[in-house]
Amino acid sequence: MEDRRATLALPGERKLDLPELIRGRRSVRRMRPDPVPPEAIEAVIEAAAWAPSPHGAQPWRFVVLTNPERKRALADAMADTWERQLALDGQDSETIAKRLAGSRRRLLEAPALILICLYLVDLDRYPDPERQAAETTMAIQSLGAAAQNLLLMAYRLGLDTGWMCAPLFCPEVVRDTLGLPTDLIPHALITLGYAAADPNRRSRRPLSELIARWE
Repeated sequence: MEDRRATLALPGERKLDLPELIRGRRSVRRMRPDPVPPEAIEAVIEAAAWAPSPHGAQPWRFVVLTNPERKRALADAMADTWERQLALDGQDSETIAKRLAGSRRRLLEAPALILICLYLVDLDRYPDPERQAAETTMAIQSLGAAAQNLLLMAYRLGLDTGWMCAPLFCPEVVRDTLGLPTDLIPHALITLGYAAADPNRRSRRPLSELIARWE
């Protein structure tokens, strides 16, 4: 696989070691309108492609959206679904409107969106449903690893990201709006760009709470 990172140089790159990258990565909700260079988008997707996957199947595909009209169409379609879902949850109209506006703004402000889709076509096939379900779970786990690679590379290149799971709740809507084939299963949207403001960082639990057992 071609190493696009080897020749890519962007202003604002963060020359950090791995622990600094892991701790520095943040979820940004406000982006500047500055466009993201296509070679930077390719570099972060290439980083995702190096994630571990079951049998090396790489069960992910990526859809890149930079066209404002395509982003707007997706934001509108998902907002219609989310509005109905929030109403089912019993949320009042003012809260719903506020949440929808914030979500829509994130999609439209980001100069690039990367839709991460689960792709199960190349996975092993088993005669029993239990092992087939485990195979799918392995693919979903590796999708998360691919997303984390993408997020870390973006931060290394001086970019910022936000991970939005909205496609999980309306995969058919996302697929229909973008005209995607049925073997692509939308799972996550990554907003990609340059932070307009530093986000509030959430604290992390101490290791004493995270390590359930050490024997």
